[in-house]
Amino acid sequence: MSTALLKSKLKAAKDALNKKDYQFAHDASLQILEYEPDNYHAKLFYGLSSLELGRVDQSEQTFQSAIKLNPQQLLGWQGLSKAYERGQKWSEYANVLTELAALFGNSGDATKCAETVQKLVDLRREHGSGTQAHALSLYLPDSPFYSTLSTLPVPDFTNPTSTTTFPSQVAIHNSLPTLEEIVSLTEADEKRTFQSEVAKRRTRLNAGSLRDVENEVAKEVYGSSKLPRLYDEILNHSDTSDELRRLTESKQLRHVREHLFSLPLDDPRKQKLATEVEKLVSGVVLLRVPDGLAWTTFIDGQDSETIEGYGFDTLRHYSKLFPHEALTRLIKAYLVYLGVPLLDDDETTPIRSGSLDDVFSVILETASALESSIIARRIMSEVYLLDQDYQAAISVSEAGLELINRYRNNTGSDLTLVRKSFNVALSTSLVHLYPPKYHTRAVRILEDVLTQDPNHVDCLMGRGFVFQYAVKWLEAASCFSRVCGTLPEERRERIRAQEEHAWCEVQLHHFDKAIVELRRVIELLGDKEDSNEDKSRSYWRLGRAYWEMGTDHREEAFQLFITSLKYSSSFAPAYTSLGIYYSEVANPPDPIRASKCFQKAFELDAREGDAARRLAEGFAEEREWDLVEVVANRTIEGEGGFEDSQEVIAGRYLPVNAWAWKASGVVHLASNFPSAIQAFQVALRADVKDQLSWVRLGEAYSKAGRHVAAFKALHRAQELQPEDWVCTYLIGDVHRQTQRFQEAIASFHSVSQVQPNEPVVLTSLAQAYIDLGLSELSTGFLSRAQDSFVAALRVAFQFLNTNSTFHTFAWKIIADAICHLSRTSSFTDEAAVRAILSQACSFLTSDPGDRLAGSVELPIKLSDDRLTGTDALKVAVTAYSHRISLGLLGAATTGSAWFDFGLALFNLTKRVIPEGEQRDKVLQQALASIKEAIRAQPSEDNYWRALGDMNLMSRPKEAQHAYIRALEIDPKNVGVWTSFGFLCFYHDDLELSNEAFMKAQTLDPDHTMAWVGQALVATRNGHHADSRMLFEHAVSLSADVPEADLEFSKREFKHFLSAGHSHHTSPNDLFPAFFALGRYLKQRPDDASALHLFGLVCERIGLVELAIEHTDRAIRVLEAAYEETEDPVIERQFMMANTTVARLRLAVRDYEGALGSFQTALGLLPEEGEDRVLQTQCLFGSGLANFKLGALDTAIQNFEEALVAAGDDLHMRGHVTVLLSQTLWATGTQEGQEAAKSQLLDCITQDPENLMAINALAGMGILTDDDSLIDAALSELISLPLDLRHQRDPRRDFSYILRQHHLGQGDVTAALSEAQRAVHAEPARENARRELATLLLQTGEPAVARAIISQGRDSDIADLRQSIGLRAVAKALSEDEESVKEAWNMAHKSVMLAPWDRRNWHVLAYVKSRR
Repeated sequence: MSTALLKSKLKAAKDALNKKDYQFAHDASLQILEYEPDNYHAKLFYGLSSLELGRVDQSEQTFQSAIKLNPQQLLGWQGLSKAYERGQKWSEYANVLTELAALFGNSGDATKCAETVQKLVDLRREHGSGTQAHALSLYLPDSPFYSTLSTLPVPDFTNPTSTTTFPSQVAIHNSLPTLEEIVSLTEADEKRTFQSEVAKRRTRLNAGSLRDVENEVAKEVYGSSKLPRLYDEILNHSDTSDELRRLTESKQLRHVREHLFSLPLDDPRKQKLATEVEKLVSGVVLLRVPDGLAWTTFIDGQDSETIEGYGFDTLRHYSKLFPHEALTRLIKAYLVYLGVPLLDDDETTPIRSGSLDDVFSVILETASALESSIIARRIMSEVYLLDQDYQAAISVSEAGLELINRYRNNTGSDLTLVRKSFNVALSTSLVHLYPPKYHTRAVRILEDVLTQDPNHVDCLMGRGFVFQYAVKWLEAASCFSRVCGTLPEERRERIRAQEEHAWCEVQLHHFDKAIVELRRVIELLGDKEDSNEDKSRSYWRLGRAYWEMGTDHREEAFQLFITSLKYSSSFAPAYTSLGIYYSEVANPPDPIRASKCFQKAFELDAREGDAARRLAEGFAEEREWDLVEVVANRTIEGEGGFEDSQEVIAGRYLPVNAWAWKASGVVHLASNFPSAIQAFQVALRADVKDQLSWVRLGEAYSKAGRHVAAFKALHRAQELQPEDWVCTYLIGDVHRQTQRFQEAIASFHSVSQVQPNEPVVLTSLAQAYIDLGLSELSTGFLSRAQDSFVAALRVAFQFLNTNSTFHTFAWKIIADAICHLSRTSSFTDEAAVRAILSQACSFLTSDPGDRLAGSVELPIKLSDDRLTGTDALKVAVTAYSHRISLGLLGAATTGSAWFDFGLALFNLTKRVIPEGEQRDKVLQQALASIKEAIRAQPSEDNYWRALGDMNLMSRPKEAQHAYIRALEIDPKNVGVWTSFGFLCFYHDDLELSNEAFMKAQTLDPDHTMAWVGQALVATRNGHHADSRMLFEHAVSLSADVPEADLEFSKREFKHFLSAGHSHHTSPNDLFPAFFALGRYLKQRPDDASALHLFGLVCERIGLVELAIEHTDRAIRVLEAAYEETEDPVIERQFMMANTTVARLRLAVRDYEGALGSFQTALGLLPEEGEDRVLQTQCLFGSGLANFKLGALDTAIQNFEEALVAAGDDLHMRGHVTVLLSQTLWATGTQEGQEAAKSQLLDCITQDPENLMAINALAGMGILTDDDSLIDAALSELISLPLDLRHQRDPRRDFSYILRQHHLGQGDVTAALSEAQRAVHAEPARENARRELATLLLQTGEPAVARAIISQGRDSDIADLRQSIGLRAVAKALSEDEESVKEAWNMAHKSVMLAPWDRRNWHVLAYVKSRR
């Protein structure tokens, strides 16, 4: 393209733009750029047309490329600015405007430069406040455009539209408004940055405290801030007004102060900033500028030891400048308190009228608003100290020291004198607040201050007071002497120091010297204002000096005490001294006046310990324990004992009046045991050798249930005074509470040797015997328990014989012991029990209240034959009635007596009185007694429970009401929930019953009856597996519940019988029932059903002799019961027990005894044959016994009669037939053997599934080598499926017979095959494995035998007994020496496991031969 054509294209494009033909201009400029890509004007036209066509991005790129070609050319920048503006890219637009302004500035075009800057400022104001200040700063002298902009003419405010640069003209020719706006924007920006950074960094891990984060952010923000320079520019500006200057200086102070506070102590900039702040603050104060922060910073920064050092003028100026501030009100109140004029120009200005109460109300009002003011804390600490409000002074001083530490961290400088002032106020308050409670802390502070200032008067006085309370009178006198040597004589501090020095001399018994000094003190006090209190104290101390001089000076001392009260009627020590005078010196003594004096002294000052102690002793003698507690508590409060309970508990508190703590402990010992413990602990800190306090502390620990601590305290008391029997008694009582009854009894016995007739010792000893007996009863030691109850009764009767009072307590113990004795049906030492019961009966000869009508006949006649628990229960009921007859004092005693009587009478009725009208009458008496107990103590839940138990079956609504009332009293009473569960169970509400039992289990998981109840519910619901599991858990618990043992045993035995001969059952499964029944029979040895059941269990586990013993006992019990009642049910039980014992005697080969028992049972059977099963069993057993005795004919006759008795019962007939056949076979005759075969064939014909008959017939065939008979017997069984064969043959007799048949024929291979089939069919059956191993050993294959029996169940002791011998033989047949050694060990083990088995001894002999 030629140059001419290029120019024509450019002209055409320009014309098209002018005509707004943007597309043509776009195409034309594009053609040019295709030919000449670096054509600047073409790029401009192309960019402009693209912009107008809406192609903003293309336009931006084109203008940027044009600028690269010629950066100094304005047109490209202007086009790019339009593109950015059109595209609303404000940041890029602002950058382009800055570049344009620079280009205009460089070219000297002030107007264009100003217009561009104005656009930039407007842009920042509208779209970017953060950079607005930067845009405005372009008008300032340090701007790169300032030289150009300063050429603009002065603005014409009358015609602001005459130029396009009016805003720039105004800003250039008066920069102050611009500076103010920049400052405002910068302040807002820094505040926003600070807040956002703090919020962001607070969420970081390990961010530290809020103050730490704020300091870190402030250090960064203020360190890079432009505000200090801007503030300086405003302050240095010629047009700055005074008001603006003050405002700017205030902002500058706050900015620099915040920056100073944010820097750490080791930052080198901190000192410079601190100096700058001090300079700014001093200027404000010098010019009296009303800047509150500057003034408070200046005042708080003054390091002065006294408040006067701050300058009253400064404080007055502050008050004038800020009349409504809280600090102003505080300063004015303080000046009024000191009596200082409020106005500095008139010394005669009257002080504002107002009481000191008004002053203190102002101080309290302003305290919360001035928590960060050091001067405020100083004023308050001084006022509180002068007003002797030491607690408040301590709090304020501690807060002031915290402010000093904060001030040091903030400014880097320490206010040493102010710190010292706060420490002095703090230590002085600590010395005088509840002395000597805080003296340890006070001494540390006092020593620190005295190290800095050895002659500091207040600290020397405080140190002297500390020495006084420590009874170090010489050291105290030295301190007060130093004060006297430091101050002039007329100073009040010096007079007080001289008085205290004289008091030290009194304590050192330098009476003459002390009297002279005290009289000089009184003389110096003279007519001084507000000196009456000091005079009163001085006269009292002078009187004390005369008092200590001896009895000759007591009257003079009395007059001085009176004089003391004339000067101050509220001086408490003088009243105490007068009280002592009236009680000890006055003739005659005047105890009433003395008591009044003590009361007055104690009312005025709770620290008057002597007066308080004497008051408490007087009240204690009168048994006014409430008043004793009041006096003790107020005394403790007076010494600061209740001020910090945590300090008391922590053990740091040392009491002044230990007697008050002891008195408080004794009062609280009745009910509030933790408070009593704390009181005695505090008292012992004053005197660790106070034996009585150790005893009381041990008693408190014991009553609070802290038995280990009680033992330690009581043993400590015993070490201090071994002969104190009370201490030994309490040790015994703690032993009893911890169920160490033997040790308790030993302790009580040792005390009774010293105090043989002490009622409390005898009752405790008797109760310990009862508790021991109950413990022994629950663990099954019945004989020991009976001995313990008898011992308790002997002690109780000793009490009756030696004491004329408290007989109701003794009869409570007697009745309880006899009642517990009645829980056993027989007695091991019947003579001792009979003697003690006879002794009780000698007292029980009448029934004044007619309470025993129909239940017990008086006088009681004990059985001559055999004493039973019922006899003891009758005596117990009578003893409870006798206790009521003695008269009862108090609701608790009345309720207990009626409850015990009612419960015992109810149990007696259930045990001995038969159904009928008489029984109902006695039950009504029992119920009435329980109701009487409830009337006496309606809040006793156990009484309501007893009422519910008595009505459980007969009156369910009353029972339900009683249980609900009991649960309202104590909703956590496990027994009530359990009883309520049984009520619901008895009346068929199983769901509610189960919920009640579960609630009881939740409250006490070891409560046995709750588990028993739930087991019964499970049984009723048909969940028998769950029921067994629950019963098993119940009997495993520690509680003694015989009924649970019996029920569990019945269910276990029934389950064992129902399982039959399953290989899953073992006789070992009955051992839990064996032990449970044994435990039951220890408590109920005459329970015939339990004895019979125990015999049956023993039979199943192989303890036949034990079974015979217990079954015989059951027979004797049943025989005795039948003789009394002739009950047909008992008769039947007697027959069954005889049948059982006969069967057991057969097992031990006592055939004659068995025959006799069977005949006894047959003799009692009805002739009509109603009980066919029992009759068959007796005839069958008699036949077996005769068979064993050799009376075959009689045996055959018995079996034939048994067949007749069995009738159509195939099962019984089968058993009888088999035994009859065996008996016929045993006759040895051909006819007998044929008859036996015939009987068996007939039996099999009638009952083809009778496996016993088939096996017997097969055995006969084997014995006679009758193959046809064997085939006839076994053919049907061989054809049966395996599972059905096993079902009919649970003992696997068929397999045994088959193997014996093969062996009899000499076919060992067939016998082995049969044994192998048995193992393959039931590989887990140990008997099958043992039988196969035995055959293998017999055939000479020990290795295979070892492999078969090596995996036996060693965990089953029964299997191990039968298998270990075979294993030993198999091992012994090995050639390996180690195996033979192992076989030797096994053989020994087999003998140890079953020494009664002769085969094990054969094994041992064989193995020994192999060695």
